[in-house]
Amino acid sequence: MKTAEGKGFLLVLMDCPPSFEDEFNAWYDTEHIPERLAVPGFETGLRFVCLEGHPRYLAMYDLERPEVLQSPAYLAVGYGNASPWTKRVTSRVRVWRSAGRQVYPGDLVTRRGPRVRLLRFRGRTAGAETALIEGLRAAFEDRPDMLQARLLAFETNSGVDYLAFIESRDTTMGRPDLAAFGRHLDALDLVNLYAPY
Repeated sequence: MKTAEGKGFLLVLMDCPPSFEDEFNAWYDTEHIPERLAVPGFETGLRFVCLEGHPRYLAMYDLERPEVLQSPAYLAVGYGNASPWTKRVTSRVRVWRSAGRQVYPGDLVTRRGPRVRLLRFRGRTAGAETALIEGLRAAFEDRPDMLQARLLAFETNSGVDYLAFIESRDTTMGRPDLAAFGRHLDALDLVNLYAPY
């Protein structure tokens, strides 16, 4: 994986039972997001709801650097030190958590555009990074509706997973032409569209 400095991220995908959504959303809005944004190094905390695909909810946190998630301030509210309400909610929802580094362009934070397209490429090697950046740029950067496109990376047991996080200013953001990703399309297992919650 690229060793150059880049901002960190924490991206969380969640599904919850329909009967639990009111409490889930109340917890997220009144406790969880404010608690995370109070941790030094958390720069944004934004929620989204899925329009195409699943899981239903996405939360995106931009971090000054990936190591924020090992800081004493974060550890004081995370993992085993989570609040009773957090433990109650997270025991009732399905959570997919990804944390790592923004590898392209490296220094952007999430904006408040009306649509986000999320692509996930699983089990790549660090050597795939250049081709994925080229594919991201070719597929999205010249589109007039684009606000910004970023490539995020995080280590897994099966290699490196990459997330393309594409923000659009247009609510009619259609399905993208992904041919520019070439041989990496075999590793693409998520193509979701989200709107701000």
